[in-house]
Amino acid sequence: MSYANTHVNVAMMTAGGLAPCLSSSVAALTEHWVAALKAGKISGLSIRMYTDGYKGLLQGESFVVSEDVLEKISSLHDLGGSPIGNSRVKLTNIADCVKRGLCKEGESPLEVASQQLLKDEVNVIHTIGGDDTNTQAAELSKYLLKQHGGKVTVVGMPKTIDNDVFPIHQTFGADTAAQQGAIFFENVVSESTANPRMLILHEVMGRDCGYLTAATAKYYREALQKKTFVSPFTTTAKSRDVHAIWIPELPVDIQGEGARLKKVMDEQGCVNVFMSEGSGVKDIVAELEKAGEEVPRDAFGHVKLDKVNPGAYFAKHLAEHVGAEKTLVQKSGYFARSAAANAFDKDLINRCAEAGVASAIDGISGCMGQDEDAEGMPIRAIEFERIAGHKAFDASQGWFTGMLSEIGQIN
Repeated sequence: MSYANTHVNVAMMTAGGLAPCLSSSVAALTEHWVAALKAGKISGLSIRMYTDGYKGLLQGESFVVSEDVLEKISSLHDLGGSPIGNSRVKLTNIADCVKRGLCKEGESPLEVASQQLLKDEVNVIHTIGGDDTNTQAAELSKYLLKQHGGKVTVVGMPKTIDNDVFPIHQTFGADTAAQQGAIFFENVVSESTANPRMLILHEVMGRDCGYLTAATAKYYREALQKKTFVSPFTTTAKSRDVHAIWIPELPVDIQGEGARLKKVMDEQGCVNVFMSEGSGVKDIVAELEKAGEEVPRDAFGHVKLDKVNPGAYFAKHLAEHVGAEKTLVQKSGYFARSAAANAFDKDLINRCAEAGVASAIDGISGCMGQDEDAEGMPIRAIEFERIAGHKAFDASQGWFTGMLSEIGQIN
């Protein structure tokens, strides 16, 4: 169904964890809808914001953006976080939705969400989130098509700092988060001068994908190379370098790495490890379950990493191998994911928002992004059934293997 030359009621929502793109995505989509109205592509426009993600949709919590606010919407580009709030809700997990009071016993969350969209006379809804958000958008789109004749067009925007969504080349916020994580560690690394034989583990977000850890290390090392160090002062480029990069895609040989990093500790007086929060999780979970301990999981079935705590696990074991006198585990995740989008991400968001509004006007549902499976990797509305999470980082890329070689982790 095309919405060309008609009045379009647009809705937006953000969901899942934060990423440095949510505010900018809301702004960019709004700007391109207003531009479409001014260009005469549509005859009228209203924009509604559902607050707190799918929770707001299920409970009918929303507001319509007034014309005077539309004129100020560009200010959102410079904000981190979400301007309308997030939540983690799985529409297909009926028991969890009922337990949390988001719908009543016997109700289908998909039907409740659909009825709210129909009640608000929404023509197009933009779901801004990661793989979980957009797989739920896929379920909603499929349900709307089957049960309500596809009366609402669903156009997703791919947000996740993990950069782990099939078949999207680059998700919103990942580059900014890597840059911010590097800035975080530029300060934290100075703690290596606070105590002899200091072990620092920089825990970076990334449950199943090592992209963010790798990219953060790359940004950090590029910044380090621009600094000047003076002999005979003991803080050097080598002491402040990254000495190990551990990601979920590569096994962590704690014995072998311990022996290698013991030499670094003896020479430099410190060891700096960049590790993904998902590194070694499967082994840790297996160990806990073998001991009869219950491993807590969220509504999507993900292991709650704050309960498993891989950083503390590896800190304890590696400290013994390298002879650390003091160990520090620092997590950059909340710092990095809460930033405003950088220039790279703003450009990507803008291009996807422009194409997303055009797709919505044509009545085409899908998740916007650079389609890796299409020739030339164009930005397009990728069919929701093709959207999936847990895309692994390609650890064979030259820039990454070259970095591992430079730090001595591989030959």
